Amino acid sequence: MLGSSRESLAACSAALDARRQAPGFDELSGQLFAVSALLDDNAQLRSTLADSGQNATVRASLIRDILGGQVSDLTVDVVVDAVDRRWSTDIDLVLALEQLAAQAAFTVAEGNGTLDATEEEIFRFGRAVDASAELQMALGDPAQTAQTKAAIVRDLLADRSTAATRQVLEATVGRLHGQRLDAAIDTLCELAARQRERVVAEVRVAAPLTEEQSRRLAAALSSLKGRTVRLNVAIDPAVLGGVMVTIGDEVIDGTVASRLEQARRAVLG
Repeated sequence: MLGSSRESLAACSAALDARRQAPGFDELSGQLFAVSALLDDNAQLRSTLADSGQNATVRASLIRDILGGQVSDLTVDVVVDAVDRRWSTDIDLVLALEQLAAQAAFTVAEGNGTLDATEEEIFRFGRAVDASAELQMALGDPAQTAQTKAAIVRDLLADRSTAATRQVLEATVGRLHGQRLDAAIDTLCELAARQRERVVAEVRVAAPLTEEQSRRLAAALSSLKGRTVRLNVAIDPAVLGGVMVTIGDEVIDGTVASRLEQARRAVLG
């Protein structure tokens, strides 16, 4: 998202956070995902609702007529708030509703104490997809329906994950909107981390870190970034030793493999 869409999403996100104690919040995520799917499948409706040239009152009235009695009053209010904003493209409205749905799911997970588990499960799911060409083809295939992809995710997760993990992964993987699968999953990780205003650091090491090593690394990174940093640790024998840390676009490479490569380049001139 760029420009006005990014500003609109930030405003909607703040408004959603202010509603976290509202009645019906537990049902909000699923209903927002359903509304976003409705708009994704209906180009004419989506275009009308995202058109800032149309009267805002008319657009709000239209969405109330469509959703009234089908979803909660809270969901209607959140969607009306989104429709009232300015979007660079109509698909940005759909993407915004999906992110708001994920935010609502993570808010509920934070409240019931499963947010940490949810973050970890989404991260592990992403690594499992990275390691399986078959999964990448099945879940990234645009010819597969959203329902088929969601069913694959559901079968993979079975009963081994939190409700929030299943909900956001089924909805997100089912509708990638042309995104890379790994990028969509990374966005979910970032949204989960943002729920507590935390930064996620992807850490690659050759062997598991001890609890003390994890604590010291998290403390050092938190001091460096000025915010609480959560570690997502992946075991990668290719690093040989040391640690590679990725935070957003920043890479801190302290691996043996990196130092050997630097030495090789130096020897070759």
